[in-house]
Amino acid sequence: MFKQACWAAAALAIGVGCAGGATAAPGGDEAAIRALEARFTAAVTAKDVDAIMKVYAPDVFVFDVVPPRQYVGGAAYRKDWEGLMSGFKGPLKFEVSDLAVDVAGPVAWSHSIQHIAGVDPTGQPSDMTVRVTDVYRKTANGWRIVQEHVSVPVDPATGKADLQSKP
Repeated sequence: MFKQACWAAAALAIGVGCAGGATAAPGGDEAAIRALEARFTAAVTAKDVDAIMKVYAPDVFVFDVVPPRQYVGGAAYRKDWEGLMSGFKGPLKFEVSDLAVDVAGPVAWSHSIQHIAGVDPTGQPSDMTVRVTDVYRKTANGWRIVQEHVSVPVDPATGKADLQSKP
């Protein structure tokens, strides 16, 4: 069922894109999604995994930059976030930029650039920029991310990831 919903969301996104693009939805849905992203940014900056997970649906499906290939469900993705947060000693800096949001009824999608930096447990600087595409579903509890794809560009000549991802 979840796979079908994701395919339907993707088809809807393509259809709306072909029809000339979506506009901000009445009722402030785009603003609500931007507020969700602001809460997410604050939660990551605070290294608060409980607050981070509140932006995701329980049945979230994620392709992340780190193995395994995919995370199915909130419990699996929570472990990924716990691992990421344990990789930073002390405070971290997290920011979302270039956020573009489109809404079509109870489904929305966005893409953004996300940058995280701090110090790893050995005291070495850690700095990474990723590209993120999210699909959201409007629920009785507000908007939630139901699918996320996190990636970095790869240099085909070297096979190495570009963790700084400059335009």
